[in-house]
Formats: sequence, structure tokens, C-alpha cells
Amino acid sequence: MTADDTCTVAGPDATQPAFDVQRIREDFPILRQLIHGKPLVYLDNVATTQKPQSVIDTLNHYYTNDNANIHRAVHQLGVRATDAYERARGTVQRFINAARPEEIIFVRGTTEAINLVAHSYGRSRVQAGDEILISAMEHHSNIVPWQILCEQVGATLRVVPIDDDGELLFDEYEKLLGPRTKLVAITHISNSIGTVNPIRDIIECAHARGVPVLIDGAQGVPHTKVDVQALDCDFYAFSGHKVFGPTGVGALYGKFDLLDSLPPYQGGGDMIKSVSFEKTTYNDLPYRLEAGTPNIAAGLGLASALDYVSSVGIERIAAYEHDLLDYAVKAISEIREVKLIGTAKKRAAVLSFVVRDIHPHDLGTILDQQGVAVRTGHHCAQPVMDHFGVPATVRASFAFYNTREEVDALVAGVRRAIEMFAS
Repeated sequence: MTADDTCTVAGPDATQPAFDVQRIREDFPILRQLIHGKPLVYLDNVATTQKPQSVIDTLNHYYTNDNANIHRAVHQLGVRATDAYERARGTVQRFINAARPEEIIFVRGTTEAINLVAHSYGRSRVQAGDEILISAMEHHSNIVPWQILCEQVGATLRVVPIDDDGELLFDEYEKLLGPRTKLVAITHISNSIGTVNPIRDIIECAHARGVPVLIDGAQGVPHTKVDVQALDCDFYAFSGHKVFGPTGVGALYGKFDLLDSLPPYQGGGDMIKSVSFEKTTYNDLPYRLEAGTPNIAAGLGLASALDYVSSVGIERIAAYEHDLLDYAVKAISEIREVKLIGTAKKRAAVLSFVVRDIHPHDLGTILDQQGVAVRTGHHCAQPVMDHFGVPATVRASFAFYNTREEVDALVAGVRRAIEMFAS
């Protein structure tokens, strides 16, 4: 194939231009560097994505021109910073189609969002004998907060099993839903094996029994169009750094009436209307759940990242990444020493695998010497590794700035490692 063949795919219909990945790559300055003298091949996007220049410029502009605390000043810098931060909230609202900006709570990331719900919703609604329902493919961040809650209140954590392809067993999910189920907390897309869960069906089934649903969308937002009103989920959480924005920021969506009924997650500045030693009156949404000075610059950077994704088009991104994953699966499967981990029919841009007789950490080190950055380990999903009977995998995860040539570099690096261990 020519370079043009490997770097473009057709748009979703004939009216759309080809996806020019080389043009996209120009927006990401970090991709121009060499690692160990080799061009960087960055395939660790599930862990964190790289940032376009527009996001970097947004952070620089804030600190250069508008740096001030928000919601607390009448001076010009404070007014500009506040206006920009609230516009950023509106950008998040529109990106996931929330009904109103008050339904967007800024947090440090998906982990804090889930902990907020576990603390505020959990402690006010979950009692001894109740049940929280999760799946066997969850990230630790959607396991541990519920374990803590269950230990504190005497509730039980129930787990929906998965099959050997890494797909959720929906019949078992329906069986586990019961009169004691107080919340379902399920990942949209698995971070470790890429499985895309049937979120609409999961939500509809839970709602038919009066059970609210939280979706861990850390991998959902970067790879697929998310419309929280169409999904009808009760909570949706995601992180900025997974969707080409800064670290240390994310968002929790919640239906207004449900969020408005929650007690504060933390106490402190700006989550109050008035304070005396006798009584504190709490603020309205969203501020009641946002105590203290936030990561203002990161909030603006998150909005800039979402604007960038919107300018490219999330449907076009999804189509390109699907094509790239198909290419990668076929290429890596030609190596007989490779075993894929997770082969669900619906997957996002994650390739998780092991190589016979080579520890994943050793393989990751060899790939790094070739300039190829992958993740090795349990990926904060140890129960998934236990299910497949492996201690760790090599995980190559793709974004829309990756190319088929980079997939070829990954495959060549794996073949090189096999040759090294055979000699």
C-alpha cells in the first residue's frame, strides 16, 4: 500500500471527505519526536491521550492572560476566568447532550466522579441488605468505591459475569437485578479489552425495575457519540485526559432532580450560600457538589479538547478507529505466538494480547526500544486478568492520530522480540 492508502479512509458517506490522518497528526506536537532514535509510535491512548496544539494554547492563554480564582471576584480577571469556566461547562453539556448546564459537575476525573456518587448517593440511599450491581470487566475505579460503600453500610456487591470473548452475559445481568438492587454501575467500554457494552439495553432493563444506572464513560466519550438524554442514564462519568484534554479534570453528568437530592460530597468554599457556627446553608447545583478551587485551566482545556473532537467529528473518528482496529487485529493474528485477550464482537480501539514465552513487561520494554509505546500490566482491571487466566497483557490502544504504518511498527516489534527470545 502507498502512504496515502494507509493514512486515509473514506468518510461515513460519499459526501464526507476522506479522513486525512496526516493532517490530524500535525495538530499534535508531541508526535514529532524520536524515542531511542526511532519515530514515536504512541499506542497507550487508553491510559492517556495526547493533546492537540489548541488545547495547549488554551492552557497557556489562561495562565498568561486570565489567571484568577472564579466565582469570588468582581475584578476583571476574576470575571473573565469565571465566564470562561462556565462556558466550558456549557461545552461539556452540549457535547454529551445534557438537558442543562447544572447537570454537569466538574471533578478531577472519572474516579472522583464515581466516588462522588458512591459517597453522596450511596450513603444517603443504600442500606444494610441492599445490593450494588457491577460487571466483571470493570476498572478498579468502578469496583473499589462500591466495595468501600458496601463495607460501610452492610450492603452486598453483585457482579455480572463475562464470557470467554469478554462479553457481558446479559441473561445473568437480568437475573441479578432484583428488589434489593439500588444501583447499577457499568462501564461503557472496557479499558482492558475494549468490549463495548449494550448500554441502552442495560439501562432500559434496570429502569424497568426502578433501578438507577451509572455509566463509567472514561473510554466511551473518546470513541463513540454519547447522548445522555437518548441513553437515559442517571449518571455518566468521564475524564478529560482520555479525550485529548488535560489531566486532573473530568465531568459527572447526573439528571438534575437526582443530583439536586444528593447531600454534599465535600465541604468548603463555594459549595455554600451562608455559614455560621450554628448552621450552614448549601449552594445550588452545580456548585453544591464542587467544593474548593477547581482546576480552572484544565476545565478550559477540557472544553477546548471537546471542541477539537467536534471539529473532526466523533462519527468520523469512530469509523476511522474501527478500520484501524480491524487492520491491527488481522495483522497481529498472523503471528502464531500471539494470543488475543478479549474478542468481543463489538470492540473499541483496544488490542490486548500475550505472546508465548515472553512476559508482557519484557515485551513492552523491547517495543519501547523501537519507539513503540504500549501499556503492560493488569490495566487496573485485575478481575479481568483473573478471568482470562493471565497476570498481565500487552495493550495497544489507538486514537484517530494513529496510522496503519504504526500498526505495522507494532507488529514488527513483536516479531523482533520473538526472534530475540528464540535465539
